[in-house]
Amino acid sequence: MMDFSAFLAQLWIARFVILKGLGVTVSISLLSIVVGSLLGVLVGLALVYGNGFVRFVVRCYTDFIRGTPVLVLVLASYYVLSAVGIDLGTFQAGVLALAIFCSSHVGEIVRGGLQAIPKGQTEAAKAIGLTFRQTFAYVLWPQALRQFLPTWVNTAAEMVKASTLLSVIGVAELLLRTQEIISRNFMSLQFYFFVGLLYFVINYGIERFGKYVERKTAVPS
Repeated sequence: MMDFSAFLAQLWIARFVILKGLGVTVSISLLSIVVGSLLGVLVGLALVYGNGFVRFVVRCYTDFIRGTPVLVLVLASYYVLSAVGIDLGTFQAGVLALAIFCSSHVGEIVRGGLQAIPKGQTEAAKAIGLTFRQTFAYVLWPQALRQFLPTWVNTAAEMVKASTLLSVIGVAELLLRTQEIISRNFMSLQFYFFVGLLYFVINYGIERFGKYVERKTAVPS
């Protein structure tokens, strides 16, 4: 009981530090997921509908990024870009690295979702006079969205987990703030457990959002 009381006392003292770290984690995760998803849709479209040269270039991009550890992308976004004259802050470099990583995975998800749709759907749309844009917007995209949404939720959750790597370039996200707190009170087990719960809440929120979108896009039975 005394240990728990002491933990609550230390948690109250560090509440603003934890809230600031949580805010940074949520901001970085949200930005990287949104930007990475938008870029990923473009990557997926290029892989499916681009000409031979475009598909080759985008394929090289996705394979290279997916095969590169996130930590390497984070370090490259901050140190390598700075070496060539592109000075980004730690926050911007972190968002850039995670968004690029996210885009490669979302691109493959979109590609798989679109290519899984039977070609007869496109042929039927052409038969009734729909343009390509109309076919994509009203026939292909809704079906692809239902297929790749669960996988996208997993990717979004991975971006939250990957945000913990940004501490290596000095981003004051939740994990780094927690480590600073632990260095003062030495309550590592208690604070790591508490922060683990916070990460769980964030990812659980993403999962529930994905379920909500799934219900909204589901075909009525």
